[in-house]
Amino acid sequence: MVKRSTKSEEPKKEKKQSVKAEVKPVSRYFEAKGARKTAVARVRLFTKQGGILVNGKDYKEYFKDAHLQQEVAKPLETMGVSDKVSATAQVYGGGLNGQAEAVRHGISRALVLFNQDFRKRLRKFGFLTRDARMVERKKYGLKKARRAPQWAKR
Repeated sequence: MVKRSTKSEEPKKEKKQSVKAEVKPVSRYFEAKGARKTAVARVRLFTKQGGILVNGKDYKEYFKDAHLQQEVAKPLETMGVSDKVSATAQVYGGGLNGQAEAVRHGISRALVLFNQDFRKRLRKFGFLTRDARMVERKKYGLKKARRAPQWAKR
C-alpha cells in the first residue's frame, strides 16, 4: 500500500527569529474573589505601595459615595497596611453597593493570603463572611415576592 500525500513531505525549515527578551520586574501579588448579591469582584493585592483601582479607575472615582469608599478601604485600614500594599479589582454585576462590598470581601480574602495572622481580626470585623442575603423571587399570582393583589368583596 502506497501512502500518497498532497503536501510535499520535505522537512520544514525553521526560521531563526531574533527574539528580544523584555525583562519585566516581577511583582508579587495575591488573588482572591469576593462576592455580594449578584456582584463578583476579582481582586489582586500587590506588595508595592499604591492605591486601589477598580475597573481601571481609582476607587474614589468609581465609587462616588463616601460611604462606599470607606467600605472598600476598611480592610486595609483595619490591618494598617494601606501604605504598604496596593489592590486592583475587576468587578461586574449588581449595583454599586453590592460591588463595593464584593471588593471589600475580595480584599479581605487576599489579605489573609498575604498574611495568615490577619485572619482572626478580619473574621472579627465580619469582612471574611460572604453576605448571603439576596432579593426574594417573585411568585406567580402575586404583585411582588409577597404582595398579593388587593381583595374586593364585590
